[in-house]
Amino acid sequence: EALITMVARCAALFLVILALANGFPSAFVPSAARSMSTSLAMSDAVEVEVGTKLPDVVLKEGQADYGKPADVNLLELIKGKKVAIFAVPGAFTPGCSKSHLPSFITAQDELKAKGVEMTICVATNDAFVMEAWGRTSGGSDAGILFLSDADASLTKALGLTIDSDVMVRSKRYSLIAEDGVVTHYFSAAKEASDTWAPKVLSALE
Repeated sequence: EALITMVARCAALFLVILALANGFPSAFVPSAARSMSTSLAMSDAVEVEVGTKLPDVVLKEGQADYGKPADVNLLELIKGKKVAIFAVPGAFTPGCSKSHLPSFITAQDELKAKGVEMTICVATNDAFVMEAWGRTSGGSDAGILFLSDADASLTKALGLTIDSDVMVRSKRYSLIAEDGVVTHYFSAAKEASDTWAPKVLSALE
């Protein structure tokens, strides 16, 4: 089954390349082919690990009262800092709102005591959704910065995309980075709770 899927994806990618090479706009390429070729490209990314340098990407920060989202260069933001970054598959979703985010809200004092200067929450929802989630959840008041990775540039670079018919989503993860380099990485591959703040705190002891 895995072999069949890979062959199908390679065929889809070939069709996309062939169509574009012959001058057809991408809109004329069957959506299924475009989706499968994109999925194949994403699967080639290597998953982040300890020692990985975070990519030079621009995220978006939503503003109050539906103001124009501000560009935030990730590397400039975290330069020289020890930061915690956690990502969720979707803002306002049950597991993210009931467990993952609250664990970091209540852990802010403990994280700061361990030298973490900033906590950033990332999802591929747009900046307006992220601003609303931060405001209504109490996360923004707790000092967490909510950033949108709407084009999934960060998620793709870290090799953590999830295929979706609606949008590219991020796998659930948490990490600690110092001056832009990952020093601790927490994956939800086994248990979602492996990415929650208590696990992060225990690793920083």
